[in-house]
Amino acid sequence: MDLNKDVKYIKGVGPNRVKLLNKLGIYTLKDLITYYPRTYEDRSKPKSIYECVDGEEVLIEGIVCSRLSEVRIPHKTMQKLVIRDETMSATITWFNQNYLKSRFEVGKKYRFYGKISNQYGKISMTSPVFDDIDKTKNTGRIVPIYPLTFNLSQNVLRKIIEAGLLEIEGKLEETLPDYIVKQHKLEEINQAIKSIHFPQEFEDFNKARNRLVFEELFAVQLALLELKNNYMTEEKGIQFDKNAKMSDIINNLPFKLTKAQLRVLEEIDNNMESEKSMNRLLQGDVGSGKTVVAMCAAYKAVKSGYQAAIMAPTAILATQHLENFKKIFDSLDIKCELLTSGISKKKKEELLRRLEDGEIDILIGTHALIEENVIFKKLGLVVTDEQHRFGVKQRTKIAEKGENPDILVMTATPIPRTLALILYGDLDISIIDELPPNRKKIETFAVRKNMTERVNGFIKKQIKQGRQAYIVCPLVEENEEMDLKSVEELYEIYKNQIFTEYRVEYIHGKMKPKDKDIIMQEFKEGNIDILISTTVIEVGVDVPNANIMVVENAERFGLAQLHQLRGRVGRGEYESYCVLKFEGKSENVRERMKVMCDTNDGFVISEKDLELRGAGDFFGTMQHGLPEFKIANLFEDISVLKLAQAAANKIVSEDPKLEKKENLKLKELIKDKFTNRIEI
Repeated sequence: MDLNKDVKYIKGVGPNRVKLLNKLGIYTLKDLITYYPRTYEDRSKPKSIYECVDGEEVLIEGIVCSRLSEVRIPHKTMQKLVIRDETMSATITWFNQNYLKSRFEVGKKYRFYGKISNQYGKISMTSPVFDDIDKTKNTGRIVPIYPLTFNLSQNVLRKIIEAGLLEIEGKLEETLPDYIVKQHKLEEINQAIKSIHFPQEFEDFNKARNRLVFEELFAVQLALLELKNNYMTEEKGIQFDKNAKMSDIINNLPFKLTKAQLRVLEEIDNNMESEKSMNRLLQGDVGSGKTVVAMCAAYKAVKSGYQAAIMAPTAILATQHLENFKKIFDSLDIKCELLTSGISKKKKEELLRRLEDGEIDILIGTHALIEENVIFKKLGLVVTDEQHRFGVKQRTKIAEKGENPDILVMTATPIPRTLALILYGDLDISIIDELPPNRKKIETFAVRKNMTERVNGFIKKQIKQGRQAYIVCPLVEENEEMDLKSVEELYEIYKNQIFTEYRVEYIHGKMKPKDKDIIMQEFKEGNIDILISTTVIEVGVDVPNANIMVVENAERFGLAQLHQLRGRVGRGEYESYCVLKFEGKSENVRERMKVMCDTNDGFVISEKDLELRGAGDFFGTMQHGLPEFKIANLFEDISVLKLAQAAANKIVSEDPKLEKKENLKLKELIKDKFTNRIEI
């Protein structure tokens, strides 16, 4: 049996359906059987017609009382059938289903599943699925509901998956060692795959899901531990000089560090002085002072005779880092330079020559630092800022420019600790969980669309006082073209109708980096009053004069993202405001808006975000070089994650390279789950 067999050879798949399946990411038999349902409908237990409640989806059984009648109405036909059970009768209606004329026999019993309408005591059901009483194609069982693509129905996909399951029935090889299956009382793999798609009872589904979630989380943990082991077992890292004291630069700073910053610096100092390579993630909320921590680490590296590289995701952020570094380092005779793709050829050649000769101590730049012609004389420390913009590959690439340099990864995306352990299991984690005393709380208001005029009036009042505003456009479902359109439409309205007397500009992800940088620079220098943007402004430039952030259709954003956006203001001495304009009346939307108004703590917000939206949406895990979770939900499955982590830790501590006979399957499992995903 070949799990890599092309899905086009599965029964029921023709050339058109292959394209639709490919759209869902289903290319092989294996993809097909691991395309798990998103939910289930219990069509297994019938209800008596009398008990049916208006609006509920339910299974009823009844005997046909009369022949199917057909009524012609403008542009369509309506088919009606009357059935009854021992409690009362119900009318079943379809539209344009002429083939049903000879489908039902008077006096025979059938099953129907659909939505009930109870008007003045008359029960009816429109367009239900149905079966003969002894069949279970559409009813009489728990039915899986799959995520779909246009033109592919649930019924068709179900049939194809059933055909795929028939091909592998009882033939799947167990992917976990026997001792793991026994120890954790896990369902056998063949049974688990069958029951996750077509469970007889919900108990079967629970057992199957538990098995598959455990396997998924267990594999991720094993792979990350292996990554970590590879770092640790490589040749020794750099042991930085104990006499190069961070306190020398800390005492030179024009401000006092917080307790949290000092605690994190102690962890980094210990790492740098040990002979093991540092691989550390530094998490800290927007404005918590991560850059200063990076400066102190860079100072220690330079004073120990090494160079440091600081990599930022955008040219404007790199330039901002350079300004901040120079303020501190110029007086200490430490040379800092900037490398971005925008500098002239002549200037770049000169800079690269000086870098290779060791005349530059700290090089700050964008991904231009990764280019082959960038050669350091003695690279000792690599700092990557906003790691989620880079991914594992680029982090590794710049590290290769030195001999096992220490690595510090910084992110302002507060990630709940449990999730951080998964996403960055190959790194040690430090958290700055306290803001500097001068950071003002950003006043946050959630308002409905009918408050737009008041919001616009408030923006005008602030601009008259010399301030500036950001307006962030709604996110359009995964569609850059539409995002672009919404930015441009909003720009036209604001510029030509509402804020005619002010300087309004817009910025979006499709612009050339150079053009984006020019606009951000103009905004920073105060030449633009209102900047309309997509979320490209998330990762941040300091504009101390901007004190208003308005987010249109805030309900479309995740809380972590809203918090990031809010962090763009409140960077100066002025009282700052964030206005979330939202639509929708659901409890979930209201709760999310309330969280944003109640707290400015990124870690509290991220926990809530994970709880309310699940990890899949929290932020796509693909960009971290990790596979998407097909079935695990990191918020619901924390207890399974802890078990999987403990099991993985125990195994790797006893058999770091997974060489024991009983662990060979685990090596295969990692390889299978992580092909081309993590560079181990």
